[in-house]
Amino acid sequence: MTKKTATPPDIVLILVDDMGFSDIGCFGGEVQTPNIDALAAGGASLTQFYNTARCSPSRASLLTGLHPHQTGIGILNYDDSPEGYAGNLNRNCVTIAEAIKPAGYRSYISGKWHMAGDIHNPTDAWPTRRGFDEFFGTLEGAGSFFQPRTLTRNERNVEAETEADDFYYTDAISDNAVRFMKEHDADHGDDPFFLYVAYTAPHWPLHALEEDIAKYAGRFDAGWDALREERLHRLIASGIIDEQWKLSERDARIPAWEDVTDKEWEAMRMAVYAAQIDRMDQGVGRVVDELRRQGRFENSVVLFLSDNGGCAEEMPLDTAKEFVTTYVSFDAETRDGREVRPGNDPSIVPGGEDTYATYGRAWANLSNAPFREYKHWIHEGGISTPLIVSWPERIDAGVLRTQAHQLPDVMATVLEAAGAEYPLTYPERSPLPLEGVSMLGTLVEGDTDDQRLLYWEHEGNCGVRRGGFKLVKKHACEWELYDMLRDRTELNDIAAAHPALVEELSDAYAAWAERCGVIPRERVLALYESRGSGLPSE
Repeated sequence: MTKKTATPPDIVLILVDDMGFSDIGCFGGEVQTPNIDALAAGGASLTQFYNTARCSPSRASLLTGLHPHQTGIGILNYDDSPEGYAGNLNRNCVTIAEAIKPAGYRSYISGKWHMAGDIHNPTDAWPTRRGFDEFFGTLEGAGSFFQPRTLTRNERNVEAETEADDFYYTDAISDNAVRFMKEHDADHGDDPFFLYVAYTAPHWPLHALEEDIAKYAGRFDAGWDALREERLHRLIASGIIDEQWKLSERDARIPAWEDVTDKEWEAMRMAVYAAQIDRMDQGVGRVVDELRRQGRFENSVVLFLSDNGGCAEEMPLDTAKEFVTTYVSFDAETRDGREVRPGNDPSIVPGGEDTYATYGRAWANLSNAPFREYKHWIHEGGISTPLIVSWPERIDAGVLRTQAHQLPDVMATVLEAAGAEYPLTYPERSPLPLEGVSMLGTLVEGDTDDQRLLYWEHEGNCGVRRGGFKLVKKHACEWELYDMLRDRTELNDIAAAHPALVEELSDAYAAWAERCGVIPRERVLALYESRGSGLPSE
Protein backbone atom coordinates (compact mmCIF):
# COMPACT_ATOMS: atom_id res chain seq x y z
CA MET A 1 0.00 0.00 0.00
CA THR A 2 1.30 3.47 -0.79
CA LYS A 3 2.58 5.26 2.27
CA LYS A 4 0.46 8.12 3.49
CA THR A 5 2.27 11.43 3.72
CA ALA A 6 -0.04 13.16 6.15
CA THR A 7 1.68 15.19 8.83
CA PRO A 8 1.81 15.52 11.78
CA PRO A 9 2.65 11.92 12.71
CA ASP A 10 0.47 9.33 14.34
CA ILE A 11 1.67 8.58 17.86
CA VAL A 12 1.55 5.22 19.64
CA LEU A 13 2.63 5.12 23.27
CA ILE A 14 3.11 1.60 24.66
CA LEU A 15 3.54 1.20 28.42
CA VAL A 16 4.14 -2.10 30.21
CA ASP A 17 3.71 -2.81 33.90
CA ASP A 18 6.42 -3.86 36.39
CA MET A 19 8.96 -4.96 33.77
CA GLY A 20 12.65 -4.74 34.63
CA PHE A 21 15.43 -2.96 32.77
CA SER A 22 16.95 -6.01 31.11
CA ASP A 23 14.02 -8.36 30.45
CA ILE A 24 13.40 -7.76 26.74
CA GLY A 25 15.69 -9.27 24.14
CA CYS A 26 17.22 -6.05 22.81
CA PHE A 27 18.15 -5.04 26.38
CA GLY A 28 19.89 -8.30 27.24
CA GLY A 29 17.01 -10.49 28.38
CA GLU A 30 16.01 -14.07 27.68
CA VAL A 31 12.44 -13.26 26.64
CA GLN A 32 11.67 -13.54 22.94
CA THR A 33 10.54 -10.03 21.96
CA PRO A 34 11.11 -9.84 18.19
CA ASN A 35 8.59 -7.06 17.64
CA ILE A 36 9.99 -4.75 20.30
CA ASP A 37 13.51 -5.64 19.15
CA ALA A 38 12.55 -4.64 15.60
CA LEU A 39 11.39 -1.22 16.82
CA ALA A 40 14.75 -0.77 18.53
CA ALA A 41 16.66 -1.91 15.45
CA GLY A 42 14.74 0.57 13.33
CA GLY A 43 14.86 3.45 15.79
CA ALA A 44 16.55 4.75 18.92
CA SER A 45 17.10 3.15 22.32
CA LEU A 46 17.55 5.49 25.28
CA THR A 47 19.71 3.63 27.75
CA GLN A 48 19.34 6.12 30.62
CA PHE A 49 15.64 6.87 30.71
CA TYR A 50 13.85 7.00 34.04
CA ASN A 51 10.33 6.37 35.35
CA THR A 52 9.10 7.20 38.86
CA ALA A 53 9.36 3.73 40.51
CA ARG A 54 5.60 3.01 40.83
CA CYS A 55 2.52 2.39 38.72
CA SER A 56 0.09 5.27 39.31
CA PRO A 57 2.70 8.02 39.70
CA SER A 58 4.46 6.95 36.51
CA ARG A 59 1.21 7.03 34.56
CA ALA A 60 0.32 10.47 35.91
CA SER A 61 3.73 11.86 35.05
CA LEU A 62 3.85 10.20 31.64
CA LEU A 63 0.49 11.56 30.49
CA THR A 64 0.72 15.08 31.96
CA GLY A 65 4.36 16.14 31.61
CA LEU A 66 4.43 16.98 35.31
CA HIS A 67 5.93 15.31 38.34
CA PRO A 68 3.39 12.95 39.93
CA HIS A 69 2.99 14.93 43.15
CA GLN A 70 1.77 17.91 41.12
CA THR A 71 -1.06 15.81 39.67
CA GLY A 72 -2.38 14.61 43.04
CA ILE A 73 -1.01 11.07 42.61
CA GLY A 74 2.10 10.93 44.77
CA ILE A 75 1.74 7.29 45.87
CA LEU A 76 -1.24 5.45 44.33
CA ASN A 77 -4.88 6.14 43.49
CA TYR A 78 -5.91 6.14 47.16
CA ASP A 79 -7.47 9.19 48.82
CA ASP A 80 -5.26 10.44 51.63
CA SER A 81 -6.51 14.01 51.49
CA PRO A 82 -6.49 16.51 53.04
CA GLU A 83 -3.25 15.64 54.86
CA GLY A 84 -1.88 13.48 52.06
CA TYR A 85 -2.22 12.99 48.31
CA ALA A 86 -5.71 12.91 46.84
CA GLY A 87 -4.87 9.85 44.72
CA ASN A 88 -6.89 11.28 41.85
CA LEU A 89 -5.82 13.11 38.69
CA ASN A 90 -6.40 16.72 39.70
CA ARG A 91 -7.34 19.88 37.84
CA ASN A 92 -3.82 21.32 37.80
CA CYS A 93 -2.86 19.21 34.80
CA VAL A 94 -3.84 18.33 31.24
CA THR A 95 -3.22 15.03 29.51
CA ILE A 96 -1.45 14.45 26.23
CA ALA A 97 -4.85 13.68 24.71
CA GLU A 98 -6.21 17.05 25.80
CA ALA A 99 -3.12 18.98 24.72
CA ILE A 100 -2.92 17.61 21.17
CA LYS A 101 -6.64 17.75 20.39
CA PRO A 102 -6.38 21.34 19.01
CA ALA A 103 -3.76 20.03 16.55
CA GLY A 104 -6.39 17.76 15.01
CA TYR A 105 -5.69 14.53 16.90
CA ARG A 106 -8.17 11.93 18.02
CA SER A 107 -7.07 9.90 21.03
CA TYR A 108 -7.64 6.32 22.14
CA ILE A 109 -6.61 4.22 25.13
CA SER A 110 -6.59 0.45 25.44
CA GLY A 111 -5.46 -0.93 28.79
CA LYS A 112 -4.83 0.17 32.35
CA TRP A 113 -5.73 3.68 33.54
CA HIS A 114 -5.10 3.63 37.33
CA MET A 115 -5.36 7.38 37.88
CA ALA A 116 -8.87 7.78 39.31
CA GLY A 117 -9.75 7.53 42.97
CA ASP A 118 -13.24 6.28 42.14
CA ILE A 119 -12.84 3.22 39.91
CA HIS A 120 -16.54 2.39 39.70
CA ASN A 121 -18.32 5.67 39.00
CA PRO A 122 -17.26 8.05 36.21
CA THR A 123 -15.54 11.21 37.40
CA ASP A 124 -13.48 13.91 35.73
CA ALA A 125 -10.40 11.73 36.36
CA TRP A 126 -11.62 9.02 33.94
CA PRO A 127 -9.95 8.85 30.50
CA THR A 128 -13.13 9.72 28.59
CA ARG A 129 -13.20 13.00 30.52
CA ARG A 130 -9.50 13.67 30.03
CA GLY A 131 -9.37 13.96 26.26
CA PHE A 132 -9.66 10.36 25.08
CA ASP A 133 -12.33 9.70 22.46
CA GLU A 134 -12.47 5.96 23.16
CA PHE A 135 -11.47 3.84 26.15
CA PHE A 136 -11.27 0.11 26.70
CA GLY A 137 -9.55 -1.17 29.80
CA THR A 138 -9.43 -1.28 33.57
CA LEU A 139 -9.58 1.48 36.17
CA GLU A 140 -7.88 -0.43 38.97
CA GLY A 141 -4.22 -1.29 39.28
CA ALA A 142 -3.99 -5.08 39.12
CA GLY A 143 -5.97 -8.28 38.99
CA SER A 144 -6.63 -11.50 37.17
CA PHE A 145 -5.71 -11.66 33.50
CA PHE A 146 -8.68 -13.96 32.98
CA GLN A 147 -11.27 -12.01 35.01
CA PRO A 148 -10.06 -8.41 35.33
CA ARG A 149 -12.38 -6.27 37.41
CA THR A 150 -13.48 -2.74 36.44
CA LEU A 151 -13.23 -3.68 32.76
CA THR A 152 -14.80 -0.72 31.02
CA ARG A 153 -15.66 0.45 27.53
CA ASN A 154 -15.83 4.23 27.59
CA GLU A 155 -17.93 4.60 30.77
CA ARG A 156 -19.82 1.29 30.68
CA ASN A 157 -18.78 -1.79 32.66
CA VAL A 158 -18.10 -4.73 30.32
CA GLU A 159 -16.84 -7.37 32.75
CA ALA A 160 -19.25 -9.76 31.05
CA GLU A 161 -16.78 -9.94 28.17
CA THR A 162 -14.40 -11.90 30.41
CA GLU A 163 -16.83 -14.81 30.49
CA ALA A 164 -15.62 -15.96 27.08
CA ASP A 165 -13.47 -19.09 27.37
CA ASP A 166 -10.64 -17.54 25.36
CA PHE A 167 -10.55 -14.17 27.17
CA TYR A 168 -7.05 -13.10 28.17
CA TYR A 169 -6.53 -9.47 29.12
CA THR A 170 -3.25 -8.91 27.28
CA ASP A 171 -4.88 -10.11 24.05
CA ALA A 172 -7.97 -7.99 24.73
CA ILE A 173 -5.78 -4.89 25.08
CA SER A 174 -4.08 -5.68 21.77
CA ASP A 175 -7.41 -6.49 20.09
CA ASN A 176 -8.95 -3.20 21.08
CA ALA A 177 -5.86 -1.17 20.20
CA VAL A 178 -6.03 -2.59 16.68
CA ARG A 179 -9.80 -2.09 16.60
CA PHE A 180 -9.41 1.60 17.43
CA MET A 181 -6.84 1.98 14.65
CA LYS A 182 -9.07 0.29 12.10
CA GLU A 183 -12.09 2.36 13.09
CA HIS A 184 -10.04 5.54 12.99
CA ASP A 185 -8.79 4.72 9.51
CA ALA A 186 -12.32 4.06 8.32
CA ASP A 187 -13.95 7.11 9.89
CA HIS A 188 -11.17 9.69 10.34
CA GLY A 189 -8.39 8.43 8.09
CA ASP A 190 -7.02 11.86 7.20
CA ASP A 191 -6.67 12.87 10.85
CA PRO A 192 -3.67 11.90 12.99
CA PHE A 193 -4.27 9.80 16.09
CA PHE A 194 -2.74 9.25 19.50
CA LEU A 195 -3.03 5.67 20.76
CA TYR A 196 -2.06 4.83 24.35
CA VAL A 197 -1.59 1.06 24.80
CA ALA A 198 -1.22 0.35 28.52
CA TYR A 199 -0.55 -3.34 29.10
CA THR A 200 -0.82 -4.86 32.58
CA ALA A 201 1.77 -7.50 31.69
CA PRO A 202 3.96 -8.59 33.35
CA HIS A 203 2.48 -7.30 36.65
CA TRP A 204 1.41 -10.04 39.05
CA PRO A 205 -0.52 -12.32 39.23
CA LEU A 206 1.52 -14.75 37.15
CA HIS A 207 -1.13 -15.59 34.57
CA ALA A 208 -0.09 -16.78 31.12
CA LEU A 209 -1.24 -19.02 28.30
CA GLU A 210 0.11 -22.57 28.14
CA GLU A 211 1.45 -22.17 24.60
CA ASP A 212 3.55 -19.18 25.69
CA ILE A 213 4.79 -20.82 28.89
CA ALA A 214 5.93 -23.84 26.88
CA LYS A 215 8.40 -21.66 24.95
CA TYR A 216 10.37 -21.13 28.15
CA ALA A 217 10.54 -24.67 29.44
CA GLY A 218 14.08 -25.05 30.77
CA ARG A 219 15.16 -21.53 29.79
CA PHE A 220 15.69 -20.41 33.37
CA ASP A 221 17.06 -23.67 34.77
CA ALA A 222 20.53 -22.13 35.06
CA GLY A 223 19.21 -19.91 37.86
CA TRP A 224 19.43 -16.26 38.70
CA ASP A 225 23.17 -16.13 39.47
CA ALA A 226 24.32 -17.41 36.08
CA LEU A 227 21.61 -15.53 34.19
CA ARG A 228 22.51 -12.19 35.78
CA GLU A 229 26.08 -12.67 34.58
CA GLU A 230 24.88 -13.62 31.10
CA ARG A 231 22.67 -10.54 30.90
CA LEU A 232 25.56 -8.30 31.87
CA HIS A 233 27.72 -9.71 29.07
CA ARG A 234 24.95 -9.17 26.50
CA LEU A 235 24.31 -5.63 27.73
CA ILE A 236 27.98 -4.76 27.43
CA ALA A 237 28.26 -6.36 24.00
CA SER A 238 25.29 -4.33 22.74
CA GLY A 239 26.68 -1.07 24.10
CA ILE A 240 23.78 -0.50 26.49
CA ILE A 241 25.97 -0.93 29.58
CA ASP A 242 29.52 0.39 29.95
CA GLU A 243 32.00 -2.39 30.67
CA GLN A 244 33.35 -0.51 33.70
CA TRP A 245 29.95 -0.72 35.43
CA LYS A 246 30.21 -3.84 37.55
CA LEU A 247 27.32 -6.20 38.18
CA SER A 248 25.67 -5.48 41.53
CA GLU A 249 25.91 -8.30 44.02
CA ARG A 250 23.04 -10.69 44.48
CA ASP A 251 20.57 -9.29 47.02
CA ALA A 252 21.72 -10.56 50.42
CA ARG A 253 18.20 -11.83 51.15
CA ILE A 254 18.34 -14.16 48.15
CA PRO A 255 20.00 -17.59 48.38
CA ALA A 256 22.61 -18.71 45.89
CA TRP A 257 20.97 -20.72 43.13
CA GLU A 258 22.99 -23.79 44.07
CA ASP A 259 21.34 -23.69 47.53
CA VAL A 260 17.77 -23.53 46.23
CA THR A 261 15.71 -26.65 46.96
CA ASP A 262 12.77 -26.18 44.60
CA LYS A 263 14.65 -25.22 41.45
CA GLU A 264 12.01 -26.54 39.05
CA TRP A 265 9.27 -24.49 40.68
CA GLU A 266 11.45 -21.39 40.82
CA ALA A 267 12.34 -21.71 37.13
CA MET A 268 8.65 -22.08 36.32
CA ARG A 269 7.84 -18.78 38.08
CA MET A 270 10.22 -16.93 35.77
CA ALA A 271 8.98 -18.89 32.75
CA VAL A 272 5.42 -17.68 33.38
CA TYR A 273 6.65 -14.11 33.82
CA ALA A 274 8.54 -14.41 30.53
CA ALA A 275 5.42 -15.78 28.84
CA GLN A 276 3.48 -12.70 29.95
CA ILE A 277 6.03 -10.46 28.24
CA ASP A 278 6.10 -12.70 25.18
CA ARG A 279 2.33 -12.39 24.67
CA MET A 280 2.56 -8.62 25.13
CA ASP A 281 5.26 -8.47 22.45
CA GLN A 282 2.99 -10.40 20.10
CA GLY A 283 0.42 -7.66 20.64
CA VAL A 284 2.98 -4.97 19.87
CA GLY A 285 3.60 -6.77 16.60
CA ARG A 286 -0.08 -6.63 15.73
CA VAL A 287 -0.22 -2.90 16.42
CA VAL A 288 2.82 -2.26 14.23
CA ASP A 289 1.42 -4.51 11.50
CA GLU A 290 -1.77 -2.44 11.46
CA LEU A 291 0.26 0.75 11.15
CA ARG A 292 2.02 -0.79 8.17
CA ARG A 293 -1.23 -2.03 6.64
CA GLN A 294 -2.63 1.48 6.77
CA GLY A 295 0.56 2.96 5.31
CA ARG A 296 1.16 4.98 8.48
CA PHE A 297 4.22 3.35 9.99
CA GLU A 298 6.93 5.48 8.39
CA ASN A 299 5.38 8.65 9.80
CA SER A 300 4.42 7.19 13.18
CA VAL A 301 6.16 7.84 16.47
CA VAL A 302 6.08 4.60 18.46
CA LEU A 303 7.36 4.71 22.04
CA PHE A 304 7.84 1.71 24.33
CA LEU A 305 8.73 1.76 28.04
CA SER A 306 7.95 0.33 31.50
CA ASP A 307 6.35 2.13 34.44
CA ASN A 308 8.88 0.94 37.04
CA GLY A 309 11.54 -1.67 37.69
CA GLY A 310 10.94 -5.33 38.43
CA CYS A 311 8.73 -5.95 41.46
CA ALA A 312 10.15 -7.75 44.50
CA GLU A 313 6.81 -8.05 46.30
CA GLU A 314 6.31 -11.49 47.80
CA MET A 315 3.02 -13.27 48.47
CA PRO A 316 3.51 -15.86 51.23
CA LEU A 317 0.68 -18.37 51.64
CA ASP A 318 -0.25 -17.23 55.16
CA THR A 319 -0.82 -13.58 54.18
CA ALA A 320 -1.53 -13.79 50.45
CA LYS A 321 -5.32 -13.64 50.56
CA GLU A 322 -5.34 -10.72 52.99
CA PHE A 323 -2.79 -8.86 50.84
CA VAL A 324 -4.71 -9.40 47.62
CA THR A 325 -8.20 -8.66 48.92
CA THR A 326 -7.05 -5.53 50.74
CA TYR A 327 -5.59 -3.80 47.72
CA VAL A 328 -7.01 -5.27 44.50
CA SER A 329 -10.08 -7.17 43.40
CA PHE A 330 -9.95 -10.92 43.80
CA ASP A 331 -12.27 -13.64 42.56
CA ALA A 332 -12.23 -16.65 44.85
CA GLU A 333 -13.30 -18.91 42.00
CA THR A 334 -12.34 -19.28 38.36
CA ARG A 335 -14.92 -18.88 35.62
CA ASP A 336 -15.54 -22.63 35.69
CA GLY A 337 -15.89 -22.80 39.47
CA ARG A 338 -12.43 -23.90 40.64
CA GLU A 339 -10.92 -22.38 43.79
CA VAL A 340 -8.30 -19.69 43.18
CA ARG A 341 -5.22 -20.35 45.31
CA PRO A 342 -3.30 -17.17 46.17
CA GLY A 343 0.33 -17.27 47.29
CA ASN A 344 3.85 -18.34 46.43
CA ASP A 345 4.58 -21.94 47.33
CA PRO A 346 6.04 -24.95 45.49
CA SER A 347 2.67 -26.69 45.96
CA ILE A 348 1.16 -24.14 43.56
CA VAL A 349 2.50 -24.09 40.00
CA PRO A 350 1.74 -20.59 38.70
CA GLY A 351 0.31 -19.63 35.34
CA GLY A 352 -3.25 -20.89 35.41
CA GLU A 353 -6.44 -19.02 36.21
CA ASP A 354 -6.72 -20.89 39.52
CA THR A 355 -3.46 -19.38 40.86
CA TYR A 356 -2.48 -15.91 42.06
CA ALA A 357 1.25 -15.48 42.58
CA THR A 358 4.27 -13.23 42.12
CA TYR A 359 7.72 -14.10 40.81
CA GLY A 360 9.45 -12.67 43.88
CA ARG A 361 12.59 -10.84 44.84
CA ALA A 362 15.13 -13.24 43.35
CA TRP A 363 13.77 -13.02 39.83
CA ALA A 364 13.17 -9.27 40.18
CA ASN A 365 16.88 -9.06 40.96
CA LEU A 366 17.45 -10.68 37.57
CA SER A 367 14.91 -8.43 35.83
CA ASN A 368 16.72 -5.32 37.02
CA ALA A 369 20.24 -6.59 36.30
CA PRO A 370 22.83 -5.17 36.44
CA PHE A 371 21.29 -2.72 38.92
CA ARG A 372 20.21 -3.13 42.52
CA GLU A 373 16.88 -2.48 44.23
CA TYR A 374 13.37 -2.71 42.79
CA LYS A 375 10.03 -1.04 42.21
CA HIS A 376 9.37 1.52 45.00
CA TRP A 377 13.02 2.60 45.27
CA ILE A 378 14.91 5.42 43.52
CA HIS A 379 18.11 3.44 43.06
CA GLU A 380 18.64 2.43 39.44
CA GLY A 381 16.80 -0.89 39.72
CA GLY A 382 13.62 0.92 40.67
CA ILE A 383 13.55 3.72 38.10
CA SER A 384 15.48 2.52 35.04
CA THR A 385 13.53 1.42 31.97
CA PRO A 386 14.33 0.82 28.35
CA LEU A 387 12.84 3.58 26.20
CA ILE A 388 12.56 2.63 22.55
CA VAL A 389 11.42 5.24 20.04
CA SER A 390 10.72 4.52 16.39
CA TRP A 391 9.97 7.24 13.82
CA PRO A 392 11.40 6.08 10.48
CA GLU A 393 10.94 9.46 8.79
CA ARG A 394 12.99 11.27 11.43
CA ILE A 395 15.07 8.93 13.61
CA ASP A 396 18.00 6.91 12.30
CA ALA A 397 17.91 3.15 12.67
CA GLY A 398 19.65 1.34 15.50
CA VAL A 399 21.05 4.29 17.45
CA LEU A 400 21.80 4.29 21.18
CA ARG A 401 21.36 7.50 23.17
CA THR A 402 22.87 7.86 26.64
CA GLN A 403 21.49 11.29 27.57
CA ALA A 404 19.41 11.00 30.75
CA HIS A 405 15.70 11.78 30.43
CA GLN A 406 12.61 11.10 32.53
CA LEU A 407 8.84 10.71 32.20
CA PRO A 408 7.72 14.36 31.89
CA ASP A 409 9.87 14.53 28.75
CA VAL A 410 7.51 12.18 26.90
CA MET A 411 4.71 14.74 26.76
CA ALA A 412 7.11 17.48 25.67
CA THR A 413 8.39 15.22 22.91
CA VAL A 414 4.91 14.29 21.72
CA LEU A 415 3.88 17.95 21.64
CA GLU A 416 6.87 18.91 19.51
CA ALA A 417 6.35 15.97 17.15
CA ALA A 418 2.64 16.79 16.84
CA GLY A 419 3.20 20.51 16.32
CA ALA A 420 1.02 21.22 19.34
CA GLU A 421 1.42 23.79 22.10
CA TYR A 422 1.20 23.08 25.79
CA PRO A 423 -1.94 24.89 27.00
CA LEU A 424 -1.22 27.69 29.43
CA THR A 425 -4.94 27.88 30.15
CA TYR A 426 -7.70 25.29 29.94
CA PRO A 427 -11.46 25.51 30.54
CA GLU A 428 -12.16 25.41 34.30
CA ARG A 429 -8.55 24.49 35.01
CA SER A 430 -5.24 26.18 35.71
CA PRO A 431 -2.55 23.86 34.29
CA LEU A 432 0.84 24.01 35.94
CA PRO A 433 3.77 24.74 33.62
CA LEU A 434 5.16 21.76 31.69
CA GLU A 435 8.09 20.16 33.55
CA GLY A 436 9.46 18.05 30.69
CA VAL A 437 11.79 18.90 27.81
CA SER A 438 11.51 17.44 24.34
CA MET A 439 13.76 14.49 23.55
CA LEU A 440 13.72 15.03 19.79
CA GLY A 441 17.12 16.72 19.87
CA THR A 442 18.53 13.71 21.69
CA LEU A 443 16.73 11.21 19.46
CA VAL A 444 17.44 12.80 16.09
CA GLU A 445 20.71 14.65 16.57
CA GLY A 446 22.21 13.06 19.67
CA ASP A 447 22.10 16.30 21.66
CA THR A 448 23.31 16.20 25.27
CA ASP A 449 22.85 18.36 28.36
CA ASP A 450 25.03 17.60 31.35
CA GLN A 451 23.61 20.40 33.52
CA ARG A 452 19.96 19.42 33.59
CA LEU A 453 18.58 18.31 36.93
CA LEU A 454 16.31 15.25 37.20
CA TYR A 455 14.30 14.58 40.37
CA TRP A 456 12.41 11.69 41.99
CA GLU A 457 10.48 10.93 45.17
CA HIS A 458 8.34 7.98 46.15
CA GLU A 459 7.39 6.90 49.68
CA GLY A 460 10.26 8.94 51.10
CA ASN A 461 12.80 7.39 48.75
CA CYS A 462 14.27 10.22 46.76
CA GLY A 463 17.01 11.33 44.41
CA VAL A 464 18.39 13.99 42.12
CA ARG A 465 20.73 13.63 39.16
CA ARG A 466 22.82 16.21 37.34
CA GLY A 467 25.06 15.06 34.56
CA GLY A 468 27.33 12.32 35.84
CA PHE A 469 26.33 12.53 39.51
CA LYS A 470 23.30 11.11 41.26
CA LEU A 471 22.33 11.77 44.86
CA VAL A 472 19.93 9.17 46.22
CA LYS A 473 18.63 7.80 49.50
CA LYS A 474 16.06 5.52 51.01
CA HIS A 475 13.53 6.92 53.45
CA ALA A 476 15.07 7.77 56.84
CA CYS A 477 18.58 7.01 55.56
CA GLU A 478 21.57 9.20 54.68
CA TRP A 479 22.24 10.56 51.23
CA GLU A 480 24.43 8.46 48.93
CA LEU A 481 26.34 9.92 45.99
CA TYR A 482 27.34 8.00 42.86
CA ASP A 483 29.45 8.77 39.83
CA MET A 484 27.13 7.61 37.08
CA LEU A 485 29.82 7.77 34.41
CA ARG A 486 31.98 5.21 36.19
CA ASP A 487 29.55 3.46 38.51
CA ARG A 488 25.95 3.47 37.31
CA THR A 489 25.29 0.26 39.23
CA GLU A 490 25.73 2.33 42.43
CA LEU A 491 28.33 0.22 44.19
CA ASN A 492 30.74 2.92 45.40
CA ASP A 493 29.16 5.64 47.54
CA ILE A 494 31.38 8.75 47.26
CA ALA A 495 29.26 11.08 49.42
CA ALA A 496 31.91 11.38 52.14
CA ALA A 497 34.48 12.55 49.60
CA HIS A 498 32.26 15.27 48.12
CA PRO A 499 30.38 17.02 50.95
CA ALA A 500 29.95 20.27 49.00
CA LEU A 501 28.34 18.48 46.06
CA VAL A 502 26.06 16.53 48.40
CA GLU A 503 24.94 19.79 50.00
CA GLU A 504 24.41 21.49 46.64
CA LEU A 505 22.34 18.67 45.18
CA SER A 506 20.37 18.05 48.36
CA ASP A 507 19.47 21.75 48.52
CA ALA A 508 18.32 21.57 44.91
CA TYR A 509 16.22 18.53 45.77
CA ALA A 510 14.65 20.27 48.77
CA ALA A 511 13.67 23.27 46.64
CA TRP A 512 12.16 21.00 43.99
CA ALA A 513 10.25 18.97 46.58
CA GLU A 514 8.70 22.09 48.07
CA ARG A 515 7.82 23.54 44.66
CA CYS A 516 6.23 20.31 43.40
CA GLY A 517 4.20 19.52 46.50
CA VAL A 518 6.09 16.51 47.79
CA ILE A 519 4.48 15.60 51.10
CA PRO A 520 7.04 14.56 53.75
CA ARG A 521 6.93 10.83 54.31
CA GLU A 522 6.65 11.32 58.05
CA ARG A 523 3.33 13.12 57.57
CA VAL A 524 2.01 10.29 55.38
CA LEU A 525 3.05 7.66 57.92
CA ALA A 526 1.43 9.64 60.74
CA LEU A 527 -1.75 9.87 58.70
CA TYR A 528 -1.97 6.10 58.26
CA GLU A 529 -1.19 5.53 61.92
CA SER A 530 -3.91 7.95 63.01
CA ARG A 531 -6.43 6.17 60.82
CA GLY A 532 -5.32 2.74 61.95
CA SER A 533 -4.88 1.70 58.33
CA GLY A 534 -2.08 -0.06 56.51
CA LEU A 535 0.05 1.53 53.86
CA PRO A 536 -1.28 1.40 50.29
CA SER A 537 0.41 -1.30 48.31
CA GLU A 538 -0.03 -2.98 44.96
